[in-house]
Amino acid sequence: MTTQTDISTAKTGGERRSWLREHSELGVCALLLALGVLVLTDALTMDVDIAQRGPVGPKTVPVVVGAGLLVIAALLAVDVLRGGRGQAEGGEDVDLSEPADWRTVLLLAGVFLGAAVLIEPLGFPIAGALLFWGAAFALGSRRIDRDPLIAAGLSLVTYTVFNNLLGVPLPGGPLMGVL
Repeated sequence: MTTQTDISTAKTGGERRSWLREHSELGVCALLLALGVLVLTDALTMDVDIAQRGPVGPKTVPVVVGAGLLVIAALLAVDVLRGGRGQAEGGEDVDLSEPADWRTVLLLAGVFLGAAVLIEPLGFPIAGALLFWGAAFALGSRRIDRDPLIAAGLSLVTYTVFNNLLGVPLPGGPLMGVL
């Protein structure tokens, strides 16, 4: 036998779920808020050992980005609470009635995680080649004769540009003496 209290509780829970579903963009606001706080905290606690010339130092850009994230989070929250809704994606080649392709998402996440783990012991050229090849495979390319060569070339070009031209040192791994 159902009591009035059970009906009231069920109705309240349903209303709460409905309100959260209608205001799901608040999750993005929370994410932007957390990211803004993280960036600002990291920027403001940054240890600056270099001599600063002029008013702009190494803390300036992270502080501006962190403050911008907080402002955007607040403005988006106000818009959502006032009834603003994001537009549904209307991609020309996307069938929105189909479920998400979780296999591809998990494969890509595994490839990125694997590259992050392997970059120190193997170096960027090898880990980057595995990253590019794995991403191409996860996204559907099955050209085993072509993809590894393109991945290796792309990884070596990326390594050379960052390491030699931009001055951003990347780990070379076992290829350090060769490159």
